[in-house]
Amino acid sequence: MTWQDEVDEIGRRKALVREMGGPDKIERQRAQGKLTVRERIAKLIDQDSLHEIGAIAGKATYDADGKLTALSPPSTVFGRAKIDGRTVVIQGDDFTVRGGAADGNIGQKQVMAEQMANELRLPIVRLLDGTGGGGSVKSLDVDARTYVPANPGWNYVVANMATVPVVSLLLGAVAGLGAARAVTSHYSVMVAGVSSLFAAGPPVVRRLGEDVDKETLGGSKIHARNGSVDDEVESEEEAFARARRFLSYLPSSVYGLPERIAPTDDPNRREEKLLSIVPRDRRKVYKMRHIIEAAVDTGSFFEIGKLNGRSAITGLARIDGWPVAVIANDPYFYGGGWTADASHKLIRFLDMAETFHLPVVNFVDNPGFVVGVAAETAGTIRHGSRALAAVYQATVPWCSILIRKCFGVAGAANANANRLHYRFAWPSGDWGSLPMEGGIEAAFRADLEKSDDPAALLKEIQGRMEQVRSPFRTADAFIIEEIVDPRDTRPMLVEFANLAAPLRKPGPSAFGMRP
Repeated sequence: MTWQDEVDEIGRRKALVREMGGPDKIERQRAQGKLTVRERIAKLIDQDSLHEIGAIAGKATYDADGKLTALSPPSTVFGRAKIDGRTVVIQGDDFTVRGGAADGNIGQKQVMAEQMANELRLPIVRLLDGTGGGGSVKSLDVDARTYVPANPGWNYVVANMATVPVVSLLLGAVAGLGAARAVTSHYSVMVAGVSSLFAAGPPVVRRLGEDVDKETLGGSKIHARNGSVDDEVESEEEAFARARRFLSYLPSSVYGLPERIAPTDDPNRREEKLLSIVPRDRRKVYKMRHIIEAAVDTGSFFEIGKLNGRSAITGLARIDGWPVAVIANDPYFYGGGWTADASHKLIRFLDMAETFHLPVVNFVDNPGFVVGVAAETAGTIRHGSRALAAVYQATVPWCSILIRKCFGVAGAANANANRLHYRFAWPSGDWGSLPMEGGIEAAFRADLEKSDDPAALLKEIQGRMEQVRSPFRTADAFIIEEIVDPRDTRPMLVEFANLAAPLRKPGPSAFGMRP
């Protein structure tokens, strides 16, 4: 005697579960331009690497003899898989089953996915499409009761933010608990024209007097720009590619270190264009991303949150093969000044760098906090001060390159003033408590009013102060440690990356990262 009949039954049940919501629901999913959850998983992971957990779980129906007559699958699929050879946890919502609502043990499967990631110290990737938890009015009717809300396993969701890389790909309408999970991630992506995100969808909102569709209420054009999610892509395949690339810069957990890849770029590469990229006219802008790309390993810069807080640039890169976190100012937006939303973006990014032991490279062109009525209304000083605190709380190795402006309290965030100043400046450096253009006439008002020729005196003062603001005067006093040829930026950053690598320490950071 053998157990072949039971083994055959395992296979039959797996086949029933893989039918998902049935042919009609699958066709409806594809008609909306969306892949099924199993197609998504197959495209994301290394081929045939999924070890599914709960592969035969579902709502079973039996006949009088105890034989299975039907098996309705749950609306979540999860298991372990490999991405670029590394084991991760994958959890995906199946919208073909009750729109991703809580049926057939979905709650327990989601909780176990988060718990598995946490306790096995594995990255987790969520493929979100639906409510991602909770129930529906139909389920309340079946149960003939309601319940006091709770989020089972949320302790693992929170703990994972401080333990393992968490990626959320929003691949449809994501609401309720699913929306909360989406934003509780280190990296999140929406697909333009397909994804939407909201606490409650259009039917609920209409009851409050707002007649809107999903795109108007919570499309990617809203959330990729307000910072709720990090990036907007054009297809699911692009979302999968970005998830894989994001994970490539990070360790599997905080108990490991970001791995170096074999460097393929010349560590001594000197870009001639850097000598003239910053205009001598301080009123003119330039492209900071060209500087970043010239300094890091070719093709390695992976920008995060490009459409949000646009005066700040954040992203991951490699220098001589070592993963690093990059922050910078973009002079095309508010001259690179810190806004409230740029500050939020920087806080979250720097906390992630601290969590996963990524050295920080800061390309500085910061004129200070953005000012004016709109800035004050947005609470810029409070949020900017929190960003300044994030800089000062960071313990990872830090290198600053002062490209041009560095003024005021926000300019002081070029680095923690109490740590070793591992930084250097370009000859275009311009710094101080405030830009001189805004202060000369006020500072010398009395002299100008007494002068017989105030215009000539003003011109003379401006010429004198132009000499005073020279970065070489600052270097004379050793207030800036080095002024370098811009073309030497990459070789100097290569030295920094190799000095920083042995200083990184695995383990939890001093504080757990929040969304």
